[in-house]
Amino acid sequence: MAFILSLVYEPYLAELTELNRGTIRYDDGCATQVHEEGQLYIRYAVSRSDQEQRGGLSASSNSGLQICTDTGNQMLQVAAAVLLAGGFGYVYKSLVPPQPKVCGSPGGPPVTSPRIKLSDGRHLAYRERGVPRDKAKHKVILVHGFDSSKDLYIPLSQELMEELDLCVIAFDRAGYGESDPYPKRSVKSEAFDIQELADELKLGPKFYLMGVSIGTFAVWLAGVALIVPVINFWWLSFPPKLVNEAFKQQLKRDQWKLWIAHHTPGLLYWWMTQRMFPYSSIMQRHPILLNERDLKTIQAMSKIPNPGEHKIRHQGEYESLYRDMMIHFGKWEFDPMELRSPFPNNEGSVYLWQGHNDKLVPFELQRFVAQKLPWIKYHEVSDGGHLMIHENALCEAMFRELLFGEEPSF
Repeated sequence: MAFILSLVYEPYLAELTELNRGTIRYDDGCATQVHEEGQLYIRYAVSRSDQEQRGGLSASSNSGLQICTDTGNQMLQVAAAVLLAGGFGYVYKSLVPPQPKVCGSPGGPPVTSPRIKLSDGRHLAYRERGVPRDKAKHKVILVHGFDSSKDLYIPLSQELMEELDLCVIAFDRAGYGESDPYPKRSVKSEAFDIQELADELKLGPKFYLMGVSIGTFAVWLAGVALIVPVINFWWLSFPPKLVNEAFKQQLKRDQWKLWIAHHTPGLLYWWMTQRMFPYSSIMQRHPILLNERDLKTIQAMSKIPNPGEHKIRHQGEYESLYRDMMIHFGKWEFDPMELRSPFPNNEGSVYLWQGHNDKLVPFELQRFVAQKLPWIKYHEVSDGGHLMIHENALCEAMFRELLFGEEPSF
């Protein structure tokens, strides 16, 4: 007997999209079974000579697949193959992320924001606030954090931005919002995206840069303002004892998440989508991540409409959220604590803001970074959390110091 089994993964196979899971069809002596609708199908065949000798395969709309009694072993082989293929399909779908739904592509979300085209052909969406950029004296590129976008809330009124003569330009990082995904995204590629954005928008030789949370990994290469920057526990300059103690402060689920993102990033999609174990405190909105001040900030922000919030993940979570984790907690090509001052002639400054009660970023590690880089002006807010940039007074203080060098009054 000649028995053939083939597994084919074709996410866009048009002829299978109308078939329901488990249906069987026959053509030219072959049987095809759909395992997942439009995703994985199993094709098995018995040669024509075997069909003639053993009774072969027959099909009817009512009885399905009928196998002659003298082919019991064949049926067992087919059943085993189907089970094997089913297991293969489950593992495959667990490990391989779906293709992103690219904005502007057929079936993808629409493009509703202005975008620039980068040198590699990708598009970067951006948003301007405050004074028009061609008239503003001060121009700040704002880099959003994890699970955020160019529409992040900054509590600066139009009147205040006019007083500061300020234009704030925020953009969707690759894979977020309406910016094209980039599977090769890295710390350096994000820095180059910022550079191209500034060039395309003709911001001139001087502009300011502010990074928030995990969005600061690109800002390390460009400098200026780091707001609650997320730490990579594997930066080589950290003393092992200090970083191990800080790592153990994380919830077990987050320890596993970070370990996988660093050591086996190919398994991160499986870890973040499985539901056998707790997988991520930030994705599961665990209350332990917020101190009292952060909770008040969230309550205040909930009263402010954010019409762009639904766009943050609409191209898919893998190229936005999970890619962030793999980059930030992966293996860096440099150690930020070995960087030299970007302003050796004191023509500018770098500021780092940290909350003492930040439940996401251990202040002990942030203090160590500031000590290793004495050219950083470090501010630690005694009862501050991770959401300080969304507080009115603190946000204004951050911008005033960045633009004018004004020391905060607290």
